[in-house]
Amino acid sequence: MLNELAEFRAYTEPPIYKADSKRDTTYMGRFTMDMILDFNGLARVLTVLARGYLFADADENPGDKIDYARRALCAWCSVPDKKKASPKEDWKFKSDFRELHGEFPELMDKNGMGWFCRHVHNIAQFMKNNPNAVSKTAYGKADIIDKEFDAAWRRKVVQFQVPIFSHGTNGAWVLRFDDVLADALELWPLRNNSVNLPNDILDRIEALRPEKVPAEVIRTLVEYYIANKPEDSEWVLLPVTNFDAYFGSAMFSRKWLPAIPESIIMRKKERLGVARFRASQSIL
Repeated sequence: MLNELAEFRAYTEPPIYKADSKRDTTYMGRFTMDMILDFNGLARVLTVLARGYLFADADENPGDKIDYARRALCAWCSVPDKKKASPKEDWKFKSDFRELHGEFPELMDKNGMGWFCRHVHNIAQFMKNNPNAVSKTAYGKADIIDKEFDAAWRRKVVQFQVPIFSHGTNGAWVLRFDDVLADALELWPLRNNSVNLPNDILDRIEALRPEKVPAEVIRTLVEYYIANKPEDSEWVLLPVTNFDAYFGSAMFSRKWLPAIPESIIMRKKERLGVARFRASQSIL
């Protein structure tokens, strides 16, 4: 979560599909079932992607590359139309961007299958082929993914393209490419925000750490806070769903995070996989 360059590679390079035990979710990469079935946490994913393409060349003006980055997002999100689908009218948003294969071969194949869609189906296939290496809950969702994901993802990709000020838009929390690109321009290039906590902070954390919460989890949270704290606020946005994916387990949001005392971090109520938090001044 601190090395954004590594995170970008995790969303664009070929994943590794393996699991050494039923608790090992390496085959899912930097995603969770909530991200696949409910599309939680995609705002961060898409923003990381947009920043990677907007600022790929330090000699170019990112403001001149907005359309290029938008096309990259379309390619990554692309999902092939049904074989019997009627051609889209010019005014309608589409979800099959196979014409972008030549420009972004790393993000989609020639048949319109984008990186995310391909990854999701590869996850489902891995679960079906390796029932003894995945949890019973995960295995039971493989058929649901194969049968229902494409249709749900098509609707989501169309929604991403709706203009911010569209009068026909319902819902206050709709994610759009326009939002993603605006955030990307504000955040600037991807960074490696790795932080080495001094021994005195590590000692204070360890003295307060609940036994059931891994030390790495709290260290990462505090490092993330220090690396991302704005100048005008004590609070930092915590992408809870993406932290689940980073640690490869929903244990982070369901067990570890709620167990961390306020003497280490304070946290606001989570909404749509995101919360606000701040590190206690007593440990900093």
